[in-house]
Amino acid sequence: MSTQTVSMPVPDQAQSPAERAVGGRGRAGKAVSALGLDALAEELVAQARECGVALTGPGGLLSGFTSRVLQTALEAELTEHLGHEHGGVPGVGGNIRNGSSAKTVKTEVGDIQIRVPRDRAGTFDPVLVPVDRASMPAG
Repeated sequence: MSTQTVSMPVPDQAQSPAERAVGGRGRAGKAVSALGLDALAEELVAQARECGVALTGPGGLLSGFTSRVLQTALEAELTEHLGHEHGGVPGVGGNIRNGSSAKTVKTEVGDIQIRVPRDRAGTFDPVLVPVDRASMPAG
């Protein structure tokens, strides 16, 4: 049994957490992830093919995965805004989750459906998918 040491680049403070997660270069000079995204992507593509799911287009793997990632990121944004996890004890202001609203977002992989979470006080203004925009912000 051998052990391989892989050096990771020092995170750049100007990068977002998602950008910092991508490190090094892999096959054919493509970016690889410290989180094992290459293996995950290969597994998802294989499962999609086995199940007859298209990779692109409405109902395809890319649009479904993009929708799920956006939904998870929005939930994380709300958790940070509220200062507690779902079902956790609210802080001094007592602000809590209060359902969600349906939204169609235009992305590079097509239109996707998401649910934008709300807070009881109405103070949550998502950064990733702004309430007043129908498409993803550039950058």
